[in-house]
Amino acid sequence: MNPVPLFLIIVTLPLLLGGCGEKATVEPVAEVKPVKEAPINLIKYKITGDEVAITGYDNEASGALTIPATIEGKTVTSIGEEAFQNCSGLTSVTIGAGVTSIGVMAFMYCDSLTTIEVDAGNVNFADVNGVLFNKEKTALLTYPAGKTGANYTIPDSVTSIEKWTFSYCSSLTSVTIPDSVTSIGSSAFSYCSSLTSITIPDGVISIEQAAFAGCSSLTSITVPDSVTSIEERAFYGCNSLTSITIPDNVTSIGQNAFMRCESLTSITILDGITSIGDYAFYACTSLTSITFGENSQLTSIGDYAFAKCTNLTSITIPDSVTSIGEEAFQNCSGLTSVTIGAGVTSIGDRAFHSCTSLTSITIPDSVTSIGDLAFYKCSSLTAVTFLGDAPKAGERVFYEATPTIYRKPEAKGWRKIWGGRPVKLISEKP
Repeated sequence: MNPVPLFLIIVTLPLLLGGCGEKATVEPVAEVKPVKEAPINLIKYKITGDEVAITGYDNEASGALTIPATIEGKTVTSIGEEAFQNCSGLTSVTIGAGVTSIGVMAFMYCDSLTTIEVDAGNVNFADVNGVLFNKEKTALLTYPAGKTGANYTIPDSVTSIEKWTFSYCSSLTSVTIPDSVTSIGSSAFSYCSSLTSITIPDGVISIEQAAFAGCSSLTSITVPDSVTSIEERAFYGCNSLTSITIPDNVTSIGQNAFMRCESLTSITILDGITSIGDYAFYACTSLTSITFGENSQLTSIGDYAFAKCTNLTSITIPDSVTSIGEEAFQNCSGLTSVTIGAGVTSIGDRAFHSCTSLTSITIPDSVTSIGDLAFYKCSSLTAVTFLGDAPKAGERVFYEATPTIYRKPEAKGWRKIWGGRPVKLISEKP
């Protein structure tokens, strides 16, 4: 019997298999796209001695950047302030072992940046899942703005959240802050536009400048009793925030602290506050209620503090207050009732400018000066009652307003016309 040629077996085997009625299938191999590398030759730097400082990078570059360990034979030791700012095409950055310092806002506005990695040999910095920390993981330095995921839990080792850490992280809806945290830096959560709520732990002493500014989806926040100061612009533009209670230990509310919180309907300011900064509640257009503690220590209301709070209908200024700032209640067009405390000595220029619903007001005998245009365009004002001597006042104190002034018979310094308006005795009041 003649043997079958080997080539014939090879050729006919597929045909025999095909006759079984099923076609052999081949699983497609997923295409692995190479990671686009960002060019290192676009790095800007400065050499001092044997060390290199990264000072900038081309904003148009994109991809994954590995910062070189050396440039021109010198060790890269620092990344300067704002070095990669506005590099919106960068997707990841790898930091070498020799880097000893990273400047503030080094990766600001890097909208596509998802990962910051650090060489394991670096003795100053580390990363956890692409988030940048100091080596001991006690300070949270940078959460990449392009990192995906709506929720983030800060590790228990962290005691401080540094400046600008989460700034412009628009995907985050919640961040869990552990009790170990005692410090939240300036602008730490600024413009996290999807962040809806946050609880500040008990160890935090101050809410620093612009810490939550521009968190436009933030509806609620818990401020613990440990907080002693709310710094300027802390909640600026949090226009979904509806209410807040400021605890007893807080002594000051900084400038612009709640400016343009347009959904804020009520605020409770407890006894510890001594000052409300300029523009603190400016343009809080939904604000209808302000409650002060029974033993309020408040002494000053800053310029424009409640200006353009158009839905505010009444306010009782505590007796502890000595000064009402310029334009403090300017354009509070819904204000119908104002009670000025017995300790107020000065009312600033244009303090009640364009309070068009205000019909009457009583000025206590403690007031010694009223600024120019203090009641300018208070078009509904018909009666102003003074309980003391005539204070010093600008000539146009009632400009474009037509009230009658009422005074006590024994009070001094009054004339028949004062501030351009007729003066009568309180007994003649209708």
